[in-house]
Amino acid sequence: MKKKVIKYSQIREILDFDSKKPKTDEGFAFLTHYLQNQENGAKKYFEKKAIEFIHSTNLVNDSEFQYELPIDYDIPFPPPKKPKFKFIDLFAGIGGFRMAFQNLKGKCVFTSEWDKFSKKTYEANYGEIPFGDITKISAKDIPNHDILLAGFPCQPFSLAGVSKKNSLGKQHGFKDETQGTLFFDIVRILEEKRPKAFLLENVKNLISHDKKNTFKVIKGTLEELGYSLHYKILDGKHFVPQHRERIFIIGFDKKRFNGEENFSFPQMPKTSHIVEEILDKKVDEKYTLSDKLWKYLQDYAKKHKEKGNGFGFGLVNFEGITRTISARYHKDGSEILIPQENKNPRRLTPRECARLQGYPENFIIPVSDTQAYRQFGNSVVMPLVQAVGSKITEIIIKNEL
Repeated sequence: MKKKVIKYSQIREILDFDSKKPKTDEGFAFLTHYLQNQENGAKKYFEKKAIEFIHSTNLVNDSEFQYELPIDYDIPFPPPKKPKFKFIDLFAGIGGFRMAFQNLKGKCVFTSEWDKFSKKTYEANYGEIPFGDITKISAKDIPNHDILLAGFPCQPFSLAGVSKKNSLGKQHGFKDETQGTLFFDIVRILEEKRPKAFLLENVKNLISHDKKNTFKVIKGTLEELGYSLHYKILDGKHFVPQHRERIFIIGFDKKRFNGEENFSFPQMPKTSHIVEEILDKKVDEKYTLSDKLWKYLQDYAKKHKEKGNGFGFGLVNFEGITRTISARYHKDGSEILIPQENKNPRRLTPRECARLQGYPENFIIPVSDTQAYRQFGNSVVMPLVQAVGSKITEIIIKNEL
């Protein structure tokens, strides 16, 4: 007898009628994690609270829905049917790491992200709601996994972030109690779960921050946990038309690999991508800068140029690459402006931002432009992550044979 199948979109529709339980709450996080982990041993971490959530919603009255039914994930990026390894996705954002490692045949067994708008984008694309604040989640409640992934918050270490905090008289780096200490949440999870490997990503300024003391602490802490480290600054321009340098830190468990994992970073392909290839042919006029904003940006650039500073807007060369897109792109778009004939330059559209980070065309953008700019500015160059990930997973899978 053929098994009954329910579409994921049907579950979402049922829950949409239940206004007391928005799709971004913790109950739905437990349910979606439970449904996606029926066959890999991770479901026990989510089962109790998932069933409690089901009994508090309209799902319990739906004759089509049963806890153990197979789910047809009618979403852009469903979980792989025959995964080769398990990973967790921390500080997940909109899932750039997840997409890369799913492409490499990995199964995500846990994900965490505090921002409600990013959660909405994540759920629309992967059929799973991330859990919230990682600082409030016990490491014991996280399933066992092969690889830990984390693009931990970079604002406490980035040049722009440090400059802004200094100007406001605020602490940065590890002294930033809201974001700077989140690295140690990664540490406690590594200590408890002992994954075979991890991949961390951050701004390149992490190495030089606080006279190199910040990176010294990070490196020493990870090595003390018993991981052999490999790190390198890589530029996304080899995969997309964007200059985006980030540090990638990879660790392998010394107890498993004895420091003999033979890891090497991927050879970067020749830079061949240009801005023109990511641009739409027709763009709404709302993306064109107003006369007032365009004048302000020109005056601002002129003022700083006279002082010998390098601040100013960035008009792109269609045959070249862009500057690094940031989370503040929604404010004025000044770092990446597209020239237009006989009118003011324009911002990138959210879809163009998605392409600039290497996201495919079927990636759903269910949020406002402002939120989309923040999300893509905070994200990763997905194909670069996948290239690095392929070198890690190659070792993990080989070790299992």
